Amino acid sequence: MRRLTVSLATLGLTALGLALPATAHAGPGCNAEWNSHGRDGNVRAWDYFDCGGELLGVTPGDDPEWGDSYGPFQGPDVNRAVSVMNSGFVGGKDVVAFYYFGHYNDRAYGCLKPGEKYVDSLARNHYTNGARMYQSIESHAWVAASACAPGSFIS
Repeated sequence: MRRLTVSLATLGLTALGLALPATAHAGPGCNAEWNSHGRDGNVRAWDYFDCGGELLGVTPGDDPEWGDSYGPFQGPDVNRAVSVMNSGFVGGKDVVAFYYFGHYNDRAYGCLKPGEKYVDSLARNHYTNGARMYQSIESHAWVAASACAPGSFIS
């Protein structure tokens, strides 16, 4: 009887493991960046996986056009982000909406909750229009979670 119970428990755990989606592995680079900055009120973006490579920008505010010559993200920063971080303060507009188009065009966006902290690879994420987020961000804004549609949250 004991063998049958153990076998059934093992089978159940195996089935559960197959039914639950695997979560992405957090990289040491983003973990180190998070530990270095914590909740400092900013959004950050890097041009390489795991919060590595060039830091494209850091800001507590919005930026309507990453490709212009104004604001924290400028010129060559547009369409280069590979990893992003939300170290904003919790409450109110604490979600970062990243947009596929400039000027916060809501036809295509992805939202990063403060509790998610960061995305170490945008390659596995898509905008609401289905386009890949990898190296394609043109603007961002701080919004309330209610401004993000179901299925628009990235991780």
